[in-house]
Amino acid sequence: MHLFCMKFFIMPRPQFNRIVHEPPLYSQFKPTEVRAQDAKQIILSLDEFEAFRLADQLGYFHAQAADEMEISRSTFSRLIEKARKKIADFIILGGVLTIAGGKVHFRINILQCRDCGHMFKVKFERDVSECPECHSEKILNMAGSFGHGKCCIL
Repeated sequence: MHLFCMKFFIMPRPQFNRIVHEPPLYSQFKPTEVRAQDAKQIILSLDEFEAFRLADQLGYFHAQAADEMEISRSTFSRLIEKARKKIADFIILGGVLTIAGGKVHFRINILQCRDCGHMFKVKFERDVSECPECHSEKILNMAGSFGHGKCCIL
């Protein structure tokens, strides 16, 4: 094959940030009988998590879910197929399922007060410095746990 042609076959298209509604509340799962350090690691990307949430928890059709994530229907179909395979492997074979990674932006953030445990959703444009319930300033930023924050202002 000509060298010029090989460059086009090797270089994938750039992946754009996908839209995820909000960060997951929990990011790691494992069977109780398995020690985490002995288990096979299964990584579910944030966009695969969102595809699974939209299709299987909320019951969206592929076209509707693709619109929500601002991706093509065919891309959504590939994402949900990968997500279902990973989740099936986790349930059937065991291991540790970790939700992490992927090029995403969140629409909404979830904050949790470290003092009273109150969880609340906010838009990224809103600057929150204290818990609306107990007025503590010890706030856990769920999107920040995934390396996101002000970058998610769309």
